[in-house]
Amino acid sequence: MIETDRGKSWLTNSGLWGGVVGLGLGVFVVRSGYTLNIGSIHDPGSGFVVFYTGILMCLFAISILISAVTEEAPTVGSLWAGTRWTKPLIVSGCLSIFALLLEPLGFLLSTIPLMLVLLRVIDPVRWTLAIPLAVLSPLCVWWVLKHGLLIQLPAGMFGLG
Repeated sequence: MIETDRGKSWLTNSGLWGGVVGLGLGVFVVRSGYTLNIGSIHDPGSGFVVFYTGILMCLFAISILISAVTEEAPTVGSLWAGTRWTKPLIVSGCLSIFALLLEPLGFLLSTIPLMLVLLRVIDPVRWTLAIPLAVLSPLCVWWVLKHGLLIQLPAGMFGLG
């Protein structure tokens, strides 16, 4: 009976699965960096940063695996228990609509309504604060990107921006 419970706890251990997935991803990144040519510290190749980032990912994943084996971790199901999906789904929907409207409407005309919806629906703030933030923050970002960094943003069919 104890064997069954122990085996079952291994299968539902969220730390163990997170460490395994992280280690697999880290190995993939290390291999990708190696195939891109690592180079040396004095003459780094295109895979230099990728390779060493993958090694760090593997080390972190191994530490998660060690922690999952030595300590009790929550089950995978308990991590999602009581999760409210309405706000993440609203944000995903808004960002999808934003992506579809960015080219035809332009940066400013698509970002201002997005900001307004996010400020009012996701984390409600009063209208007197939401409207100025929804208008001024995209304008400031647009100005910095266009004039400061000389990055061209979509102007849309109305030519604003």
